[in-house]
Amino acid sequence: DVLPSPDGPVPSVSITEIRQYLRAQGIPFHDGYSCLHTPSLFTDSRESQPPPPATNVPYTLFIDKTTGSFLCTATLAEGTWQDFQANVELRHRGVPPASSEEPEEDTRRAREDARCIWERAVPLWDLLDEDETNKTKAMFGISLVTDTTLKRFGVRYLRAAKSLVFPWFSPRDATLKGLKLMRVEKKGDAIAYVEETLPRFDSYRNLFGLPLVSRRDTELVLTGWELDALALHQATGVASLALPRGATCLPPALLPYLEQFKRITLWLGEDLRSWEAAKLFARKLSLKRCSLVRPGDLQPRPLEALNQGLNLTKILRAALPASHKSIVSFRQLREEVFGELVNTEQVAGIKWARFPELNKLLKGHRRGELTIFTGPTGSGKTTFISEYALDLCMQGVCTLWGSFEINNVRLAKIMLTQFAAQRLEDQLELYDEWADRFEDLPLYFMTFHGQQNIKTVIDTMQHAVYMYDITHVVVDNLQFMMGHEHLSVDR
Repeated sequence: DVLPSPDGPVPSVSITEIRQYLRAQGIPFHDGYSCLHTPSLFTDSRESQPPPPATNVPYTLFIDKTTGSFLCTATLAEGTWQDFQANVELRHRGVPPASSEEPEEDTRRAREDARCIWERAVPLWDLLDEDETNKTKAMFGISLVTDTTLKRFGVRYLRAAKSLVFPWFSPRDATLKGLKLMRVEKKGDAIAYVEETLPRFDSYRNLFGLPLVSRRDTELVLTGWELDALALHQATGVASLALPRGATCLPPALLPYLEQFKRITLWLGEDLRSWEAAKLFARKLSLKRCSLVRPGDLQPRPLEALNQGLNLTKILRAALPASHKSIVSFRQLREEVFGELVNTEQVAGIKWARFPELNKLLKGHRRGELTIFTGPTGSGKTTFISEYALDLCMQGVCTLWGSFEINNVRLAKIMLTQFAAQRLEDQLELYDEWADRFEDLPLYFMTFHGQQNIKTVIDTMQHAVYMYDITHVVVDNLQFMMGHEHLSVDR
């Protein structure tokens, strides 16, 4: 803990500084919804000077207005704001910018594995006989999805794993970059969909359906599930994409691909968590172009709507604008109030699976609320809170830990043991299997230790909320974060 962490807080840059820098460097740009658009530094390295402000130069480089990180959609070069400035400097000196480097070993291996699976999988309409095709479609609830739709989106079936296979093609050159496998598990009467991705979730950045979007499309529906995107496109003909992790998060790296759309409708799912996520994502995408489909009996998720014979176009037309006016009448809130009355259980928050007694006290985890746990030293606060947070994290609640008292390695060891529900030091051969599963949780740790400047901590939290859609922050513990001398001054 002596050396500064290499992935410590990212130096923040304001949108004003970005604009001033681009003007000073003579780089033309125009303002998009969540990004600034400029000509790419990477597409034509023959010129040593920045490209002239020509009208015919495609603006394929996107700079995130919140973080300053960039992505060139033509070459897939990406990096931080500091990387962008370094490339501009190199260009002035006549050095061609570095092309996007070779993928890391892990990514390369994941792509290779994905390719092998993809070649073994068969198109759904090519199964042995019609009976097998119908049974498979019924199992996934897609009996009404036509072969034409499945063909268009390139969905395949892997017999050995009884899984649907959704490809991730590079929008640049249509090569296979990865895939998602989805299988059905029956638990009593309920069925659960189990998903697995190659590469792993944290580097799986697929907007499923992106290669089918044409440059002329200006309207888009964003869904939280591949099967919803199929149903939507089939029923309405509108461009439809599925987010890689559903309503869990919208990674900022995907925003450049959504810049071309003047109108985006978010239809993420049928529960209140999807509705909350849609409101959060709309802020990232710019409220003025977003509309939201409110979950309700007559507005279930798109696949369910297709199966029930509902009119999906009509549901899309009834979507609510995301930007609420500053003053509203009850008439505008009426539907929302009704929704809260109908879904009292969901409104109460996300229930803990391991702590039924806690559900009676707190009802569930709700965003925007502060819970303080107190107790003497050694009474088990950290042990309990790590179990409490892990329980929610396993249900898809994106969690950020700030452990100021014990270091992250010890904390992660405690949480991994709680996750595996067994002592791994006695069975080291199981470590990799549990660590792989633990790694897929939406769990992040701040790298601070001991007393900290409050502003730095808050900035780091805000950065994490934007990057990873954090909805649950744990601070352990307040006294350590503040340092002892602050306590008497400002309780």
